[in-house]
Amino acid sequence: MRKNIIAGNWKLNTTLAEGLELATGLNEVLKGKSPKCDVVIGVPFTHLASIAAAIDTRKIGVAAQNSADKEKGAFTGEVSAAMIASTGAKYVILGHSERRAYYHETPEILQTKVNLALANGLTPIFCIGEVLEEREAGKHFQVVDKQVEASLFELSAEDFAKVVIAYEPVWAIGTGKTATSDQAEEIHAHIRATLAAKFGAKAADDCTILYGGSMNAGNAKDLVSRPNVDGGLIGGASLSVANFLPIIEAF
Repeated sequence: MRKNIIAGNWKLNTTLAEGLELATGLNEVLKGKSPKCDVVIGVPFTHLASIAAAIDTRKIGVAAQNSADKEKGAFTGEVSAAMIASTGAKYVILGHSERRAYYHETPEILQTKVNLALANGLTPIFCIGEVLEEREAGKHFQVVDKQVEASLFELSAEDFAKVVIAYEPVWAIGTGKTATSDQAEEIHAHIRATLAAKFGAKAADDCTILYGGSMNAGNAKDLVSRPNVDGGLIGGASLSVANFLPIIEAF
């Protein structure tokens, strides 16, 4: 069955002390609640073990924001999927638009990262999405199809069932342009159809597809009411319990 998920991506924010305060604050607020979605927080590598130990991970899943495309060895500064799993984290964000743009992650690299994440029991939150020039050229469907095909289509149906997709309209983040809920639903439905053509209708229907385009307390309810929008990958709004909680409660 398809899951609803609200996942926070803290990016390059919070010291360990600040991160612990934020995570335990969210944990405390959720104690008396029964969210109608799974809640995940994507924290810096330095925070993973401490936060996983400090919160109820049955209520809040912990995610790394990236992982290496190598298992082990002489790769100074890298963090492997096995290392991430050993901290108690259960998820890893892969292919985020910032990783693709700033660190030149290729589809081949991301395919390897997905495989290593799955081999180590992690759930990949796999990000796809087009930039402004691609959207304006009407190439958005082609772009997301290519990203999915190049990194996920070698998976077995069994392994694909363990992957969460996050669609990011990169063109609507920090550009002053806004993606409507109709646009979100349109491309989510297209992504699901692409997945169905490869993995079958049931696998596509069961796949969780998150929206990563500046979801906030004001627009979350409208977005998650759409049949193909199963939650959100939240950036800045996840850095405050007061801002993050209303998005969780949008379901």
